[in-house]
Amino acid sequence: MKETLKALDEFMRSRGLKLTGPRKRVVEKILSVKGHVTADELIELLRKDRTPVSKATVYRTLALVSQSGLIDGHDFDSGRRVYEPMVGRAHHDHLYCIHCGKVIEFSEEAIERLQDMVVARHRFTPVYHSHKIFGYCSGCAERNPARASRG
Repeated sequence: MKETLKALDEFMRSRGLKLTGPRKRVVEKILSVKGHVTADELIELLRKDRTPVSKATVYRTLALVSQSGLIDGHDFDSGRRVYEPMVGRAHHDHLYCIHCGKVIEFSEEAIERLQDMVVARHRFTPVYHSHKIFGYCSGCAERNPARASRG
């Protein structure tokens, strides 16, 4: 965690900002989360820990730290932005159930190779990418077979 916070401190300083105590507490909490969490869920986790951090600080910190690559933010459903820690994790993509909100992470080398071919063909220099597939998880499709036939 020390190395991660040091890297974040350098990132912040490169933008003329400081890694304040409240920002540090937000980062420590998001990096301890397993899976995906919304800003409001993170605020609730901080409150349960009796960690005094304002809602504005949480939202601003998440936006800033997303730029550093330490966390990733995703828009899945009507403005529902979720965050996940990326420290020590390989790139992956997501399946999102539009009924229950379940997020399934996956990695597929064939998709990555195809993206690399498209990028090369267009002489494009990628910085990052995000691949999301929206549909119905197996549980929601089983409860309503009509959902499984959509496509």
